[in-house]
Amino acid sequence: MTIFRSASGEGRAEIVLTAVNPYGSRELVVERDEDASVAYLRAPGGTVHGAVWLANHRAAPPVMDLARVNSGRPPLMPSPGTTHPAGRGPLGRLAVLWFEEGDGVALYEDDDLLAVIPGWADMSRGMPGYARDAVGESPFAWALSEALEGLAPRISNARSYWLWRHAEGSWPSFQQFAMSHLDAVLGRAGRYWEASGDRLPTVGITERPPREGRPFSVLSTVGMSCQRMPTVEQWIDQPGAYARIELAVATRDDPREAALLLVWLAQYPWHSVTWLGHGHTAKWYHEPATFPLGPQYAGVLMLADPPDMPALSGFTFGGEAVRWLWLTPITAEELEEHRH
Repeated sequence: MTIFRSASGEGRAEIVLTAVNPYGSRELVVERDEDASVAYLRAPGGTVHGAVWLANHRAAPPVMDLARVNSGRPPLMPSPGTTHPAGRGPLGRLAVLWFEEGDGVALYEDDDLLAVIPGWADMSRGMPGYARDAVGESPFAWALSEALEGLAPRISNARSYWLWRHAEGSWPSFQQFAMSHLDAVLGRAGRYWEASGDRLPTVGITERPPREGRPFSVLSTVGMSCQRMPTVEQWIDQPGAYARIELAVATRDDPREAALLLVWLAQYPWHSVTWLGHGHTAKWYHEPATFPLGPQYAGVLMLADPPDMPALSGFTFGGEAVRWLWLTPITAEELEEHRH
């Protein structure tokens, strides 16, 4: 049986809202027909990652309407699963609040929280998302009221974060804060490159030339830690210690070449809806001959606090410690070894 097959407006369904997250990696689509409304969280124009029933607009059936489900139309919640078994009218004014990470979303109706599709929603595992008018747990929705204790802080933090992030001066203040930290541990700054174009997250790259006791340049991203990475809580019990990172690389050669590695990965977690951590690897996205540090390499290994590199800890943002992951070039064979 296929549940929430698509958000394509099949049959007589119509799309009433489309909203894309600030990183361009997830899209919320609200769809309805004369009988029901549903929200989908998907890759823009592509795979559905989460979906939650929102409302019945007519009397609820006593059991699941399989024919309707298999037709791809918005599902009707059976009567035991809804607080409005007689149905309710069309949805009111809708508004969207994205989680800081961009992988989850809260949907409001007339300023009242209507539904939440978190980043860990997974229909294949029976976790569709949370709806205000749902009762208990069903394949269509879980009761929002029973999850609010855990979700409320996430939603409050998201609201505060985006208010701050869109305020004038927020990025320059963060940038100065991060650069001052690096000044203290690495010495004076050299060149600085923008690495994000016109898409969030905003990230730059700072160069720290060699100095006495350090015969190599250090390059670091500035801005990755300004927002938490997606999906960390799906893998880590205490995501607060791992959700904010910056990347660094050391080189004795032309720093502009090494900087290309940081440009490559600086926005990757948010655009690919994933996270980077100690021991992770990344395969170079282009032909091996173009690898910035030499064609003998095929990717990078990420290491937190390697003993032969400067210690960069001590920087916090949003009440959470920022970890620097150092990029080490590795060959195709080493890349394969770390994947197994």
